[in-house]
Amino acid sequence: RVAVAREPVAAALAPGGRWLVVANHLHDRRRDGAGAAAALSLIDTAARREARQLKLPRGSGLLRGVAVSPDGRFAAVTHLLARYYLATTGVELGRMNCNALTLVDLGRMEVFRTVMLDQTARGAANPWAVTWTADARHIAVSHAGTHEVSLVEAPVVPQKTVRLERRISLPGNGPRALLAVGSTLFTANYFSDSLSRIDLAGASPAVETIELAPAHPVAVARQGEMLFNDARLCHQEWQSCASCHDADARMDGLNWDLLNDGLNNPKNAKSLLWAHATPPAMALGVRSDAATAVRAGLRHILFTEQPESVAAAIDEYLKGLQPLPSPRLAGGRLSTAALRGRTLFRSDLAGCSRCHPEPWFTDMKSHTVGTSGRYDLGDERFDTPALVELWRTAPYLHDGSAASVRDVLTASPPDRHGKTSHLTPAQLDDLAEYLLSL
Repeated sequence: RVAVAREPVAAALAPGGRWLVVANHLHDRRRDGAGAAAALSLIDTAARREARQLKLPRGSGLLRGVAVSPDGRFAAVTHLLARYYLATTGVELGRMNCNALTLVDLGRMEVFRTVMLDQTARGAANPWAVTWTADARHIAVSHAGTHEVSLVEAPVVPQKTVRLERRISLPGNGPRALLAVGSTLFTANYFSDSLSRIDLAGASPAVETIELAPAHPVAVARQGEMLFNDARLCHQEWQSCASCHDADARMDGLNWDLLNDGLNNPKNAKSLLWAHATPPAMALGVRSDAATAVRAGLRHILFTEQPESVAAAIDEYLKGLQPLPSPRLAGGRLSTAALRGRTLFRSDLAGCSRCHPEPWFTDMKSHTVGTSGRYDLGDERFDTPALVELWRTAPYLHDGSAASVRDVLTASPPDRHGKTSHLTPAQLDDLAEYLLSL
């Protein structure tokens, strides 16, 4: 086992087996400071260690696919390029999210170039899988949000600008896997139970659909999941709901200056798990419930007007979300340290459960917890978040100013998140272990 940055989601082995290139899904720093960006990890397979961590350009996140060129010289990784440092007044020209492919020089072990996959007035939302074509003439990228494949010029030459050559529309929905066989590309379309076969041999690509299952009625919640990931709901297709809340409606770890609570007061993106069961919505509680927030998001973040059936389907999808088991559980059970932490959490000694009572681990109220910062414009009361899946939602607090749960317990104003100032280091470790096991 080799420790890497955060949430490794894809890996590619270079020819010869020397380097394993790992795409880390999210950044792993606090979010109230300088630029945030996810990273690639280069694993030396002989030494079985991370040789270098390559930080991608500012705003890079939601890494999905990684591939190594046939000659082993370059790696390519798909990701979003978030303009989180701008107010969300529109999506044109990628003001909120651009969609990108970054190339890494494996010989120099450095980021080489980032290729924008969008066009001036049309986004290429949610780049996912990536591969080199068999003849090494193109790099192919699937776009799960716009249901396309992009072809980027190859081979890569350091002195030459790499450019996007074409975008190919697919009949399938949600291409999340990509394979090159000779002059043919295949995509696996997640939502439509189909493959797309793209023949690149002719003057223009020929696309064929291969159905994997008979057509059947789609449940409303499943329709909602499809819509949540579909950039066709967005003005000019720059992004989908999943561009800030990920494909399974969690979060991207970034602070966004959304207009629903005024300008110049960015807040950390929240997971939507249990959002409908734990009103209000947003850090300041400016939306009375998640259903209201869904409809406001369609209007003010995707910048389109959608029929009520779209919002209602997304509601059903979000209501059905279930937490994933923490990787800290042993056989589905709390460790000995976590059991000690649970006793502390429930006790008057720490007092955590007063504001985070089970089963939702939130009292659904706002509290003054001493975390108001320079961008909060006088706001001091913040909604109490649910704690389930805390292991995957760093950074913490409304402004992402705590990189770890331990920071929340120790670096925040004393005794404002429970009574923790008198706890021993061992007790703090046990409490953090429990919280990360929820």
